[in-house]
Amino acid sequence: MAYENILLDVSPEGTAVLTLNRPAKRNAFNAEVIAELTDAFETLSKNPSCRLVLIRGNGPVFSAGADLEWMKAAQHYSQGENEQDAYAMAEMLRRLFELPQVTIALLHGAAMAGACGVAAACDIAIAKKGTIFSFSEVKLGIIPATISPYIINAIGPRWARTLFVTAERFEADVAARLGLIHHEVEDEMAMEKLVEHYADLVYAASPAAIADTKELVSRVTGEVIDSSMGHMTAKRLAHRRVSEQGKEGLAAFLEKRKPFWSR
Repeated sequence: MAYENILLDVSPEGTAVLTLNRPAKRNAFNAEVIAELTDAFETLSKNPSCRLVLIRGNGPVFSAGADLEWMKAAQHYSQGENEQDAYAMAEMLRRLFELPQVTIALLHGAAMAGACGVAAACDIAIAKKGTIFSFSEVKLGIIPATISPYIINAIGPRWARTLFVTAERFEADVAARLGLIHHEVEDEMAMEKLVEHYADLVYAASPAAIADTKELVSRVTGEVIDSSMGHMTAKRLAHRRVSEQGKEGLAAFLEKRKPFWSR
């Protein structure tokens, strides 16, 4: 797909930078943006040389949420057409959430509604001081449905309910306390230093183990801790131990050298 609303660049080292690129529209989401993001995430998921995905926004804000013209058009859709339209957003977020690489959302200015869903679907979210967040859907007579699994997973049902029903605006310091983001930083330099820190950690770790660990967290979350859980986790660990990267990691540790995936 030729992208018109996003930019995607993958460095030779394996870091992908995906940029929302509609600054004149405050990087708002519409059907075309969602389709391009879905395609980009699918492409990245099949790229074994890619190990880290950074998601940014061009212009003064990360994203203002839904595009007004897109919302106007939805007024004339049937219920079935609206369901299909909403499912596209849900599917885009799922593909982001299930990427095998480590994903980092880099937020500034504002991250509203669906943009909060992108942040919550990433493994790590970093925001500049003063970044504004809001789940503004109820003001428009709608609900934050497609982003809700990721927001509730990030901040829990109690705070999700409060912020969903009030549409209250809050800044990065509150977002960090709630768990919607992991770090609030003062400026671009501090953000880039933190990205470098995480990149060093990512490139020291086994790509296959990272992918399996992400899947493990999803599989274990919310499940009963019993013998079947023990068997499931033991099988997953055994699979890693006998894998190529599992054997290489142990051998490198014992031989006091870097494994082949470490840069």
